[in-house]
Amino acid sequence: MNNQPQSTEKKYQLWINIVSIAVPVVVALLFMVRLPNVASLTFLPPIYASVNGITAILLILALVAIKNKKTTLHENLMKTAIVCSFLFLVMYVAYHMTSDSTKYGGEGSIVYVYYFILISHILLSIVVIPLVLISFIRARLGQFKAHKKIVRYAFPVWLYVALTGVIVYVMISPYYV
Repeated sequence: MNNQPQSTEKKYQLWINIVSIAVPVVVALLFMVRLPNVASLTFLPPIYASVNGITAILLILALVAIKNKKTTLHENLMKTAIVCSFLFLVMYVAYHMTSDSTKYGGEGSIVYVYYFILISHILLSIVVIPLVLISFIRARLGQFKAHKKIVRYAFPVWLYVALTGVIVYVMISPYYV
């Protein structure tokens, strides 16, 4: 009977590993795909940047909820944050499959700031996938001590990714064609 939770956790771990590898690989591959004769999706960047901002707000509200022992509210906020992150990803990929990437046009030392934020955002957006999935599964399995341990890392990384997504958009938006 004790093997059941372990086998369930191992099954989830396999899926977490698959998703954590597949998502960045598929996104990278889809960046090479251009859909000709598709309606312009140039309206998406401010929308997906807003979704990133909403995700950040949801994460902070979820933290406040759990600190106040409002577990159902916390759970609902976290599920909504996951949905928002998924919607962001779909819109982001759709935009890049139909539009050319925008070059950053800033000059001087701000260029280094922009690229630091952009590169750290991209790298941490890959790292956050398994952190969020492991956190979510541990909570779903009722492994709250283990959940809390990983959330110590998952929360700040996810919040950073959400906030820097907005910052990158604000910095590059003057250069959209």
